[in-house]
Amino acid sequence: MCVTALAWDAHPDWLLVCAGNRDEFHDRPAAPLARWPDEPGLIAGRDLTGGGTWLGVSEAGRFAVVTNYRTPEGAQPGRPSRGKLVTDVLCGRQSEPVATMNPFNLFVVEPGQARLLTNSPAQEERPLPPGLHGLSNGGFDAPWAKTRNLIAALDRWLASGTGDPATLLTTLRDETPPEPDAAGDSPDGIPLFIHNPAYGTRCSTVVIIARDGAGWMIERRFDAEGAVTGETSLAFAWAMVA
Repeated sequence: MCVTALAWDAHPDWLLVCAGNRDEFHDRPAAPLARWPDEPGLIAGRDLTGGGTWLGVSEAGRFAVVTNYRTPEGAQPGRPSRGKLVTDVLCGRQSEPVATMNPFNLFVVEPGQARLLTNSPAQEERPLPPGLHGLSNGGFDAPWAKTRNLIAALDRWLASGTGDPATLLTTLRDETPPEPDAAGDSPDGIPLFIHNPAYGTRCSTVVIIARDGAGWMIERRFDAEGAVTGETSLAFAWAMVA
């Protein structure tokens, strides 16, 4: 997942809303959004190389999404899968030490709380206050232009009160390079949707969870030409804090 916006406890109707794109090599195999038969209550797509996922929910009341943190040297081979970190969070398991993983940012929502976990440029964990937050492939405190644009689009969506995920999915399909207007922006103007035959946007995902725990997740998948190859929508019930 290379760009995501999260609204946590920021609307009277919805406890959590997330919209994001997963960017990956097109030849890396993945299974579409589904309930995992080997992990009861877990709902996510699945990376068939690393075995983990990039974004998912657990009906136990957990949500997690990870983005890679871009560094000049790139990802180093032989390190634990960052996707497994998401799976372990969703299943409530102890994960590998984050210092051993390639650089990442991670949003975690659990009953009554949300937090950011990162290991770059230094290992850090901090609570997320109610509001709107975003991640891409840079630092949390210096969001790239495309991240700010997605956060703004999510803010407008919340204000509209429609609850229709179609608007967010349309936003995630935007290929317009953003104009950098702050220090720390990506220098190459990466758009929300990356259309490239080798490495590009593989899927767009929207998660909406109401305050009573009723939730649904929509995943729209794309091929190397940017054409839609499928769409999955699943409803679920999120456990609420008593």
